[in-house]
Amino acid sequence: MKKLSNDHNIETIVARVSGHVQGVGFRAATVRQAHLLSVRGWVRNLDDGAVEVLMQATPDRVDRLLSWLHTGPPAARVREVTHEVSHTERRHDRFEQI
Repeated sequence: MKKLSNDHNIETIVARVSGHVQGVGFRAATVRQAHLLSVRGWVRNLDDGAVEVLMQATPDRVDRLLSWLHTGPPAARVREVTHEVSHTERRHDRFEQI
């Protein structure tokens, strides 16, 4: 990870996606979508059946990935997406599934 410079217009958002989102390729599809949008961060399954996504990019790119999360891949059935700003001084080098 790199130190986040103050002059960059980068925001960090952590989202929680609930519904039928595990076992349907949600994480792999999120990685592909993030790469298409040049968003950095990670996606992971949570023990309660939800998926958590950390996104770092310009606000417009984060918004585009956040919008995509409301639908996800074809087999997913998203019930709810919540998100909050994360205050961090670290920048991720890529987007990955963890």
